[in-house]
Amino acid sequence: MMNIGILGGTFDPIHIGHLGIAAAATTQVGLDKILFIPAGHPRFKRAKPSASVVHRLKMVHLATNDIQGFEVCDIETSRPGPSYSVDTLVEIKANLPEKVNLFFIIGMDVLNQLHRWKDPERVLSLCQLLVLNRSGEQNFNWDEFYQRVPAAKRRIRNISSPIINVSATELRNKLATGKSISGLVPDVVAKYIFDQKLYLTIGEGRTTN
Repeated sequence: MMNIGILGGTFDPIHIGHLGIAAAATTQVGLDKILFIPAGHPRFKRAKPSASVVHRLKMVHLATNDIQGFEVCDIETSRPGPSYSVDTLVEIKANLPEKVNLFFIIGMDVLNQLHRWKDPERVLSLCQLLVLNRSGEQNFNWDEFYQRVPAAKRRIRNISSPIINVSATELRNKLATGKSISGLVPDVVAKYIFDQKLYLTIGEGRTTN
């Protein structure tokens, strides 16, 4: 049985925090590979990504090219309109062998909005959720959550990741003010951002990582 993880995000830009989460999930759950899925226009984000789809896909490819088991999937960037996780999972599942377990990696903040997703019960039937524990989220109300989404019982597994204090918003602001992002993104990504003159103004893109 193959175990495949899915890590979605705007990746505007991708940074070492994303890679650290993927590595932690791979180790702790025994994933055979992880699909990085850049979003086109996430449903719950008011602002459009700062960098274009082409640039964000290229940066994710650059960041993951040399890491075994990390792959890029453009399924959401090629889909018009808002991205829905359930549609992505259905399409991925249809193109994989039957004996595959899917694991969807999300943060606790995202889990708390699961009841607002399109067809959350269907999502939970297609995958297990790997929920990232972050500091300050130990008081999550699990009883209340399971009352809202009963189908989530026995479909959730907690994972932990080293604390990496970096966000895409922080990176964009650093770049717009001429500050270094050395060590916060892979070197090849930093070079691409510089060469393509990305993120030169403050206030563009999303408000979170």
